Amino acid sequence: QVQLVESGGGLVQAGGSLRLSCAASGRTFSSHAMGWFRQAPGKEREFVAAISWSGDKTYYSDSVKGRFTISRDSAKNTVYLQMNSLKAEDTAVYYCAARPLVLSAEVREYNYWGQGTQVTVSS
Repeated sequence: QVQLVESGGGLVQAGGSLRLSCAASGRTFSSHAMGWFRQAPGKEREFVAAISWSGDKTYYSDSVKGRFTISRDSAKNTVYLQMNSLKAEDTAVYYCAARPLVLSAEVREYNYWGQGTQVTVSS
């Protein structure tokens, strides 16, 4: 019932910023927790950030804590990932994901996935 489309990826200098967007469709969007994950070549998909269905709770991986901010705009059916102070090791395909109600940091817990958007940080 939930369909996700990511956008906003691109090439950025180390130390720079990008904001990713995830447009969601479906009448149940407001009752789903949302997460951002990333996958670099040769590596497993890893957790980046998550936000509760209400938007009141957020959670971040240690590698991005203090640099990235996840948010959601229910009126626009959109989830954002603001990425600041980007590092070369942040280079990856970034995926938006959704699951019913409760947020999670586990890939296997999410039901719906977007197609991904490439983020490349120059070294």
